[in-house]
Amino acid sequence: MDELLTMSTKELTRLDIMNRLQEKRLSQKKAAQILGVSPRHIRRLLRAFRRHGETALISKRRGRPSNNRLSAELKQQVIDLLHSRYPDFGPTLAQEKLSELHGLKISRESLRQLMIAEDLWRPKKTKAAPVYQMRPRRACRGELVQIDGSPHAWFEGRGPDCCLLVFIDDATGQLMELFFTPTETTFSYFAATRRYLDRHGRPVAFYSDKHGIFKVNLKHALSGTGLTQFGRAMHALDIAIICANTPQAKGRVERANETLQDRLVKELRLRDISTLAAANQFAPEFMQDYNRRFAVQPRSSHDAHRPQRFTRTQLDHIFSHQETRTLSKNLTLQYNHQLYQIRTPRPSYALRKARVTVCETPEGLLYILHKGRALDYEIFHQQPRQAEVVSSKDIDTHLKTVHKPAADHPWRQYGKRLNGPPIQPKNDFP
Repeated sequence: MDELLTMSTKELTRLDIMNRLQEKRLSQKKAAQILGVSPRHIRRLLRAFRRHGETALISKRRGRPSNNRLSAELKQQVIDLLHSRYPDFGPTLAQEKLSELHGLKISRESLRQLMIAEDLWRPKKTKAAPVYQMRPRRACRGELVQIDGSPHAWFEGRGPDCCLLVFIDDATGQLMELFFTPTETTFSYFAATRRYLDRHGRPVAFYSDKHGIFKVNLKHALSGTGLTQFGRAMHALDIAIICANTPQAKGRVERANETLQDRLVKELRLRDISTLAAANQFAPEFMQDYNRRFAVQPRSSHDAHRPQRFTRTQLDHIFSHQETRTLSKNLTLQYNHQLYQIRTPRPSYALRKARVTVCETPEGLLYILHKGRALDYEIFHQQPRQAEVVSSKDIDTHLKTVHKPAADHPWRQYGKRLNGPPIQPKNDFP
């Protein structure tokens, strides 16, 4: 009775080679090159094939458990930690934490298969990615720095909702600055940029989106210099601003935001950080670990950052909100719905119709400059509050009414529904 043999593709190839060697239609040297083995091993396979036939080419370890399989103790320990501490972690981040914090050695793929079996991870369906024109990285570090703001529930309800300002180098993929702020405003970008300058120096250019902080979006503006407050400050620092047409054009910082919304959120949770001050204090440590894992070497070893030679007073002036006003005959001006009266010992006609610069610091202090010199003033009259122009991104902040999802909202059930029963949809119809 014939025996049924099961052979793999590799073993079938070996069978064909052995038959050709038997028939003298192939040399041993050529057979070794085809199979990628030594001629000595070819002779060993040929002797076994002549003695035992096709069964000599079948692996003797088929059907036996692997020598590298996980032990039952290690597998149970990993499962317990996944359920207790890392129920919503991805395989990559969970493998890093198990190795660094618990000393458990397990491969990422083995952990992924284990999480799938425990219903803690669901493989994502792959879909055809849209094709965009590829833009190579810049050659030098500091030549182009992509910046963006990422509003997110960074503290997962333990603290206030906030926005993270992300600065990432285009040449190396390094996180250059992370700054937590209540909202994405000009003053918050001023603070983040100042931290960047103190740590790295002045880059050649910033690459951003078309947010009103970076670009004047009003077509055919009848007044102004054509620069936003942030643009004016960067012009004074000799840093160019380039605005992208699409999110894909600055995809490096967009992808970094997605990674941070996964990794950084979990790092803040593990350290029980729930305030902006504590998060900003932890940011340098996280950036160092992130850059160690994901940064790449630039094509050029030249660092394009330039020294920051501005004094503290000059930086205070550059990173202030500045607007130009014309003094009236009574030496008054209006700014931010208030009327300011200039006080001067000189004759009043000397300053009539003079152009002055109103500067407001992030702390709310205000000073008025004329030809580089500060003028004394007093608040003359408090005007009624007028209607404000607010962007769609900031309307929740101005209204002070941010929508909070309900306790049974699917967003709050992420990570819980992987282990518990599925959420039943509500039926509002009779």
